[in-house]
Amino acid sequence: MRGSTAGLADTLTSGSRAHTALLEFADVLFASVVVAPAVVTYWKSTWSLMDLYVLTEDPVSSAAVCAGFGLCLDLLFCVFQAQLGKYLRPDRSRLTYYVLSRIYTCVAGIACVGGWRGVWNLLNECTGDSARTLLSTTVAATLSLAALRTLRNICAAPFAVAVDSPQDYFDIPTMFRTSSRETALYILDCVFSVTVVGSLVVFVWRGSWALLDIFLYPDDQVKSFWTSLVVGYAIVVVTFATQVPMRWAVGKLQGAPRLLVADLYHLVSFLATVNVWRAVWGLMDVYFFPDTPKLSNWCSHIISLSLLILLNCSNSILVRGVYIDAEEPAGDCVVFPCHYLRLFFHKERIKKRQKGSLTAAPTSATKKIEEASVPLQTPEEKV
Repeated sequence: MRGSTAGLADTLTSGSRAHTALLEFADVLFASVVVAPAVVTYWKSTWSLMDLYVLTEDPVSSAAVCAGFGLCLDLLFCVFQAQLGKYLRPDRSRLTYYVLSRIYTCVAGIACVGGWRGVWNLLNECTGDSARTLLSTTVAATLSLAALRTLRNICAAPFAVAVDSPQDYFDIPTMFRTSSRETALYILDCVFSVTVVGSLVVFVWRGSWALLDIFLYPDDQVKSFWTSLVVGYAIVVVTFATQVPMRWAVGKLQGAPRLLVADLYHLVSFLATVNVWRAVWGLMDVYFFPDTPKLSNWCSHIISLSLLILLNCSNSILVRGVYIDAEEPAGDCVVFPCHYLRLFFHKERIKKRQKGSLTAAPTSATKKIEEASVPLQTPEEKV
């Protein structure tokens, strides 16, 4: 659920330290207060609408249909990502690109939620909800992701903001990074990335969420949700506050110790994430039109999706791609991809430089022409 930060940290640090620190703080605040609640609201409303409309009388069939629909669409988007990026480009038709790319996000968002809901509910039906079973499946899935070096994929908003950039709008990294030209291997890579890694991530989320339901004030849901909110955002603050020393420490390590420290840091961020998501999700049920679930969820769905599209970060709702633990150099592997405002100002600086160079070019050319047009004087004329 998160992207790579390779090369971003050094690219976005131009300017004074105070200016860079201010933009970094603004990005963290934006990701935590704006993007995270909007993304959770979208997921909650879409999930609940599926509960209300998809085979409500048969939970197993409902889960199976959602899982099949979601995983198949996720796989198609993964397999044909190169073709989508090739034919949907703003240089061909800006309006067509914008409309079709946002339709892609809407459809892919429904597919992601459907796939997660299907796998999640099938697990509930097949394994039950006892604490021992939940703990064992969660630990097993966590260790499996760590062994595959894909544990970082359990992270989500507020620790990840996906900006809707045309350059990589449809990109979905696969587990083994095979080329689309190797058709058979590429399809197998996509299948493994979507079904195996994706399902393991769902296992970890489902187990952690259910364990919080069991042990965190189970007899008082409102108190439980508010506690999750406070605990979640407290850990968010601590995690972001320790990012600089963690980056320095990880940069000094090599091999297995570096990977272990990075994974532990991602686990702490996940603990914050699952608490924030559970709190916002539950409080929406408690306070936002609880007596009219259809009205509540349709309003939540439309408002959250529209807000994220207008903010140009609608891809933050998508769960796609496999990112490898500690794949970035030095300590960049523990830098969370929350570069919304920094990317914006970086692009503005580039535009200003390009505009300045274009303005200076004609002036320089005119000066050279004027110098060339001045007749050369002979020594006698100078005297």
